[in-house]
Amino acid sequence: MALEDRGVTSTADKTHVQSDDRPLWRVFLAFLGPMLFGNVLQSLSGTFNNVFIGQMLGTHALAAVASVFPIVFFLISLIIGVGAGASVLIGQAWGAGETHKVKAIAGTALALGLAFGIAIALLGGIFTENMLHLLRTPPSVLPDAIAYARVMMFAMPGLLVFLLATQMMRGVGDTVTPLYALLISTGISCVLTPGLIRGWFGFPGLGVTSAATATIGSFLVSLCFLFSYMRRTKHPLAPDRELLRSLHIDPKLLRLVVRIGLPTGMQVIVMSLAEIALLALVNRFGADATAAYGAVNQVVNYVQFPAISIAITASILCAQAIGAGRNDRLGAITATAMRMTLVLTGSLVVLGYLLSRYIVGIFITSEPVVELAQSLLHIMLWSSVVYGCAAILSGVMRASGTVLVPTAISILCIVAVEVPTAYALADRFGIEGVWMAYPVTFITMLILQAAYYRLVWRKKKITRLV
Repeated sequence: MALEDRGVTSTADKTHVQSDDRPLWRVFLAFLGPMLFGNVLQSLSGTFNNVFIGQMLGTHALAAVASVFPIVFFLISLIIGVGAGASVLIGQAWGAGETHKVKAIAGTALALGLAFGIAIALLGGIFTENMLHLLRTPPSVLPDAIAYARVMMFAMPGLLVFLLATQMMRGVGDTVTPLYALLISTGISCVLTPGLIRGWFGFPGLGVTSAATATIGSFLVSLCFLFSYMRRTKHPLAPDRELLRSLHIDPKLLRLVVRIGLPTGMQVIVMSLAEIALLALVNRFGADATAAYGAVNQVVNYVQFPAISIAITASILCAQAIGAGRNDRLGAITATAMRMTLVLTGSLVVLGYLLSRYIVGIFITSEPVVELAQSLLHIMLWSSVVYGCAAILSGVMRASGTVLVPTAISILCIVAVEVPTAYALADRFGIEGVWMAYPVTFITMLILQAAYYRLVWRKKKITRLV
């Protein structure tokens, strides 16, 4: 499929998503479908690797990998923020038809990600053991956790560049090329991980480091594919001479990227810390409650994928509209995103309620735990639609560079509403109280985001940042 078929051009004209004459819902679907499938692929890749490790190496190996996850997630969260900021700026530059600025922004973001990744690779291996001790990793799994973490630290330069590249492509309206790359990386990882565990490739089995080594291999191959494919198709972000000349940190562009991206990264980190606090609360109710928590989270994650993807789509399309000087389209984009959330996420919610017993049964075999997980799912699943609407408003405002207040609202709701409410309701209603806190949090978040959107943001003068 040619780039032009996806609404992406290789020239500086404006023949891209924003000037597309199709109805907005069709533009949304063309952008949304590949990105949604890619998100599911990423999630499945992690799930498959955990299954391979747990089934082929045992629970100690799985515990070792799990103990490293908070460290890896923290490091990736910061780059997710950089990618979010860069994609907004690229969207504005692309909307204005200024491809030279697209390359300059991409060069700054990639240089920052590469420098950060190299620093992690050099320093992470040295301080890995100290970090794992701080996380109170059980002594029985500490040696395996250290070995796994050191390989993952070594993988960071390639992994972060891959994540940044796929995020920034959204800014020019391309979600298909990242999907191709994710298909390749997921496929290779699913072959390499069990192969390296068993020593299929002429090497002795690598044990717990197999998944980390497979990660390096899969992303190296995917990056080679990306660079080759993008050059062949003359992609706007292809690694050509102009991009290579831009591969340095421009202080002015860096400030803009960090201004938009850092709050987003911090929000992701706060969300992860809140989930750790809630998990500690759930653990008080015993192993059955913890198992139900894991199953419910698996279901909710897949239900929320469309909501998150729609919010990202709305943010990119709004950024392109602002860059093209079409601020009159912002309201229509926001309204279309809201309707799509009601339809797509709402449909999944309805299916979740109708098929809850069967879905939960995929993850759990114990009948009492299935009953518990089903009741917990029924308490909060509907609020995924509310969460999606709040995320859309935040994403739309982020497209204009308005980040601090929407992000502060989200963090405030997580810290001051979600966690305290969960603890308070758990004392009164038991384990069900933890899940009652989610609708309370999401409703509060939507009310505050909508109030700021209508009363403040819509009255602001929206201008390009680049």
